[in-house]
Amino acid sequence: MTALAPSLGAAELRSLSHVTDWVFDLDNTLYPRTCNLFAQIDTNMTNYVMELTKLDFEAARDLQKQLYRDHGTTLNGLMTQHKVDPDHFLDTVHAIDYSPVDAHPELVEAIAALPGRKFIFTNGDTGHARQVLRRLGADHLFEHVFDIRAMTYVPKPHRQAYDGFLARHGIDPTAAVMFDDLEKNLKVPHEIGMVTVQVTAGSDFVHEQVDAWELDRTRQEHVHHITEDLAHFLRNLP
Repeated sequence: MTALAPSLGAAELRSLSHVTDWVFDLDNTLYPRTCNLFAQIDTNMTNYVMELTKLDFEAARDLQKQLYRDHGTTLNGLMTQHKVDPDHFLDTVHAIDYSPVDAHPELVEAIAALPGRKFIFTNGDTGHARQVLRRLGADHLFEHVFDIRAMTYVPKPHRQAYDGFLARHGIDPTAAVMFDDLEKNLKVPHEIGMVTVQVTAGSDFVHEQVDAWELDRTRQEHVHHITEDLAHFLRNLP
């Protein structure tokens, strides 16, 4: 099912006919949240915070989520407040089983057919992204993976992350579109002229490791389109 959200007005939906650069988040965007891959990373992050702070599981999880909300990523919060080594953190939390991600030939075909360049723009790291893309069968599709290291560890939704990405690749934001599962990560793209698409998990998705705000659909003006099925959305672009 694909739904469209109003942008500047009820009768005015943002067209993608002018887009030459296609920018995709990775986690819970290119693969469905329902495969719970990120739940493994989430658990590893809680365990990391437990080991670092000596808190029990519930207290460590509360701290982890607070850091995530306040700093954009748990890593950014831990670097700010606890001076953790980012490479050690990233290697630890991405030690997961990638088998829940299935090949998705329909999505691969739909992305391959898009006119222009395609990028991954992720708060994860490149190694994690490449593992996911290989599982999807999409490792050949993208010009570059712009990851948390390329952002100098200042993540989405901070403006600095977007400015660095656009400058690195010479992207005109008014000729680009951003796909992300989190509406907060679409605010800056909207402000700088990108078309925005929120990829949601579906109204019936429930998981104890996912906070309600992460699943929110929004009708705010910074989200121009909403879809539960990225492949269907891309295949049916005018």
